[in-house]
Parts: sequence; structure tokens; C-alpha cells
Amino acid sequence: MKEYEKIEALAKSCGFDHMAPLEVSTLEFMQDIRDMCNPSQCENYEKSWSCPPACATLEEMRERVVSFEGGILCQTVGELEDSYDWEGIMEAGARQKATFARLWGELRKEYSDVLAMGTGVCKVCEKCTYPDAPCRFPDKMEVSMEACGLYVSKVCTDNGLPYNYGQDKIAFTSCFLVK
Repeated sequence: MKEYEKIEALAKSCGFDHMAPLEVSTLEFMQDIRDMCNPSQCENYEKSWSCPPACATLEEMRERVVSFEGGILCQTVGELEDSYDWEGIMEAGARQKATFARLWGELRKEYSDVLAMGTGVCKVCEKCTYPDAPCRFPDKMEVSMEACGLYVSKVCTDNGLPYNYGQDKIAFTSCFLVK
């Protein structure tokens, strides 16, 4: 991608810890991953515009990504006291959400079209309007990579970005495609 260095510098300035170029051809939208979004495994299923069944289908995602030149994978890595450090996990997750929103906003100032996929359920609103009313902020809605059917560790590996940073660390990964 022609402007990767510029985008990487922007990602660093927004607070991401690790980045790598994202090759669109490595994005494989898998039904098995999407199927993990179900009421027995996720409390957000059928409760948010950013989650199945309300978010884009796998076929819609496949059709959308082919128009993009490339993108960037971005990670926030948190240090944990131990594997039970729920507070540390939540802190790293909150930092990821804030950093994601900052970079997405900056990229939209620079590029005509940006497709962003983040982590977890959208937190733009305290309570989602789904299914009673349209999304209040569709341009800010964060859809997770998993809800889109992406196997995050495979996307990282396929693009040369580590997924696991060792014991007592947690990584949150998101991606941005730009035109």
C-alpha cells in the first residue's frame, strides 16, 4: 500500500502499540468464526446493531473489501498482573476502544472511504437502540473483526504481526482498510 508509512505514523500517534500492513487478499470471512456469535457464547447476540444478526453478512463483507487497496492492522497490548487480572484486561480493552476511535476519526479526515473493524461490541452508546430504532451513529459504529467472520490470530499471522505477546499480556487487534 502506497501510504502505509503515513498511516502507521498516524496509528502510533493515536496510541497503538503494534502495527503491520494489512493485505486485503488475506481477509477470509469464515462462517465458523461468525457462528461463534450466538446466544450461548455471547451476551450481545441480537442486542446490538454491531453484532449478528444485524451487522453485515459475510458475503456483504467480501464484496466490500475487494474495493480497498490495503490497510493496517493495529494492536493495543496490555500488561497483566496474572491471567486473572480482570481489571488489567478491562483497562487494556478501554484503551483499545479509545485508540480505535481516535485513529478512525483521523483516517476519515484523510481518506475518501475507511472500513474499520475493531474488538468486541460497539460502545459508542450506553444502550444500543437495536432492534427498536435505527443506530444513532452508524458512521461511528464499531463492528468486531470476529462478528465479520475474521479469525483474528490468522489475520495477524498472515500479515506478519504477532498475536500472542507472552504470559501476562493481552492483545486487542483491530484493522482499517482505506481508499
